[in-house]
Amino acid sequence: MGSTTSRPVSRRFVGAVAVGVALAATSGCTVSPDAVAGISVTAEGHLLGVMMVCGHHIDGATLYVDTDDVSKQVTVGSWTADRPLTPGLVAWTLDAPAADWTTTKSLAPLTAKTTYTLSGWTKDNSWSASSITFTPADRDRLTPGQVRYADISDNGDESAITVSLADFKAKACQKV
Repeated sequence: MGSTTSRPVSRRFVGAVAVGVALAATSGCTVSPDAVAGISVTAEGHLLGVMMVCGHHIDGATLYVDTDDVSKQVTVGSWTADRPLTPGLVAWTLDAPAADWTTTKSLAPLTAKTTYTLSGWTKDNSWSASSITFTPADRDRLTPGQVRYADISDNGDESAITVSLADFKAKACQKV
């Protein structure tokens, strides 16, 4: 028994599938994570960026207002490391000058009930850091020595957790 589908319909279907595959392939492009970003606070209450670099390098970090519309993302702070961050733990103040960091955009005051995201990047887009999303209320619940970061469960779900700095250092790279 022969096919009952006409050639024009088949061509349109194949064309639609090809377009769908192409769109899915290009829209899913992301920079591979090679680090984990988190936040903490100092004893004086200064906001800290915390980064656990897992394998290659990270060149800097950006804090922006979190939104689903990329065209509406507003950068509220940006920092470039004086030299690439290599595997290991690094922390720096976000709201004051920090040794070994150049502030490329000074931190704007954080607004209550606004969601922010801290992420890490490389100048050549070869690597990134998994980001942490937080509000000023989340920051206010932190105590010195704690780190808030996005943990990924075994089934792939992501949730923000708060752990000791030692636990962050020991476990953050396990799921990158």
